[in-house]
Amino acid sequence: MPVVRHALLSLVVGMLAACGPRANIPPRPITVPGALAGTDPAALLARTLAPTLYLQRDEWFPLERVVAVVHPTRPIVAYHLLWRDDVHGSWIPFTVPTDQEIAWVGYDTTGRATDLWTFWHGRILHADWRERGLPAVDVQWGKHGSLPRRVIESDLPATGKLNSFYLFTWLGLPDIWLGNLTRPGPWCFCRGYDRYRHHDVAVPLTDRLDAILRTDDPHEALKAVFGAKYSRKRAWP
Repeated sequence: MPVVRHALLSLVVGMLAACGPRANIPPRPITVPGALAGTDPAALLARTLAPTLYLQRDEWFPLERVVAVVHPTRPIVAYHLLWRDDVHGSWIPFTVPTDQEIAWVGYDTTGRATDLWTFWHGRILHADWRERGLPAVDVQWGKHGSLPRRVIESDLPATGKLNSFYLFTWLGLPDIWLGNLTRPGPWCFCRGYDRYRHHDVAVPLTDRLDAILRTDDPHEALKAVFGAKYSRKRAWP
């Protein structure tokens, strides 16, 4: 019977590995419908306001694509970020094989940043950015939830605390291990909470924009840059 159990376990593992989703990100160069020329005033604005991401130094998955979208009537620019994968749930059949996150920058008539919104696990966080210089975003390890730089942790929603996500990096170890059957990934966050909450690897986005658009519906352009299967999170705060 141990042989049978081993065979069944091997079969299940093999099926998970075979059925797990695979990222299919279009290679560069990419033809993007409606993309603005680099000299367009809206494109220049988007580059000027592009935030700097601050990553946790043990981050495993690379940032693959960035698309800036200037709203045609509202003073706001969206920065859509495509990460290679998410640390949790990668092995689940039919799940989206990449991780889309978003930061939005509001600006005034002089083109200076006034507001920063970030997507944080189904919620949108907001920070007044006047007098704070160029926008900056802290990126959560593995899950890539985005936080306004140096957010006060106690201000986070009760069901979205950073320490809760840290705890789940340990409780969710089997999930992380299963993900490694379908693509290379970490085996754990093998550090303490102080390290988890420390974001010190700066990634400026100004020169990493794969496309800049002016539209209120960026779906077709994002599909061209991110691939047909991406998370399709809400476009605007």
